[in-house]
Amino acid sequence: MAVCSARNGKVVFSSWLINKSNNKKKSAIFWRAASSSSIPKIDGNKDKSTGEEERRLSAVIDSVNDRKLPPELRGQRNSVRSETDIINVVEQRIWHSMEEGQFENLPGKGKPLNLSTDSHADPAEDTLYRILSKNGCAPEWVELNKEITREISEWRLALKKAWMSKCNGDYSTWIEGSEILQVQLRDINNKVFRYNLIVPFGRQMFGLKWEKELDRVKE
Repeated sequence: MAVCSARNGKVVFSSWLINKSNNKKKSAIFWRAASSSSIPKIDGNKDKSTGEEERRLSAVIDSVNDRKLPPELRGQRNSVRSETDIINVVEQRIWHSMEEGQFENLPGKGKPLNLSTDSHADPAEDTLYRILSKNGCAPEWVELNKEITREISEWRLALKKAWMSKCNGDYSTWIEGSEILQVQLRDINNKVFRYNLIVPFGRQMFGLKWEKELDRVKE
């Protein structure tokens, strides 16, 4: 409110109205400037071009992935659920080739394979393996594989024997034997873990599981 005296009230009141009017004009100008600078303009043409580029890129990726499939599965990429579908196509090709006799009269037929070298192995490792083989030695993972295989075979025989004692009503022998067998199973799995660390890629093996081995004996 404007407080004015009787003497100069008109002057004070009029100046108050002028200041209020100027403040409203400044506020309106400020909000117009702020709204015009803070709200971005939407370019419909730019959004359309971006969407079109994404669709073209997606189509190119689909085409590249489709070319990776066998001809029998091209155009049906969405129906390929797993590698099994591709493996089935490969196996069908192999069987058709065998029926047509394409594997007959191959070079080296009837002759033993030359396993002295491995074309897929690292050249340095291949040389090392040949030197070890000539001197009657084998890589550590080969010897460890033999040891694990032998121990697993013996362990399974012991498990079968202990299970038979349980089936015959000798529960005390089963309880004592199962405790020893579980300790041996952990030792075997430790060797399997060490073997998987040093073996070439693709030759890893699975460890033993007590529940699965029991199910195997029950069968």
